[in-house]
Amino acid sequence: SEMCLRDSRNSARIFGLRGETVGAAFLQLKLYRILARSYRIREGEIDIIAARGDTIAFVEVKARPTLDEAAVAISLTKQERMSRAARHWLARNPWAANRTLRGDGLFIAPFRLPRHVPAAVELQID
Repeated sequence: SEMCLRDSRNSARIFGLRGETVGAAFLQLKLYRILARSYRIREGEIDIIAARGDTIAFVEVKARPTLDEAAVAISLTKQERMSRAARHWLARNPWAANRTLRGDGLFIAPFRLPRHVPAAVELQID
C-alpha cells in the first residue's frame, strides 16, 4: 500500500503541475506576466507569481474534479504557507514592495474554463 500511496501522491503532483501550466497560460491570456512558478521555501510555497499593471498576484492553483470543489480547497494552513513564501519572495524582490500585493485563487476543473478569483486568499505580508 506504500507503493500505491506514492503513486497516488505522484499522480496528484503531476495533475497539480499540469494545473499550474494551464493556470500560467490562462493568466498570460489575461495579460499577466509570469514572474515565478512553483516558488518554494521550506516553510511554504506559491504556485504562480504574476504581475499586471502595478499588481503582483501570488496565485494558488487548485485543480479538482469541479470548480466548486477547487474553490473551497484553500485551507488556512495553505494561506499561512503562502504568506511566508510571499514575504520571502518580497524580501528578495524589493522593487515589488510599493506594488499592490494580492493573493489570488485559480481554480481548474476538466472541460471548464479556469476560474480566476482575485483576492481569494488573505495574505499576511506586513
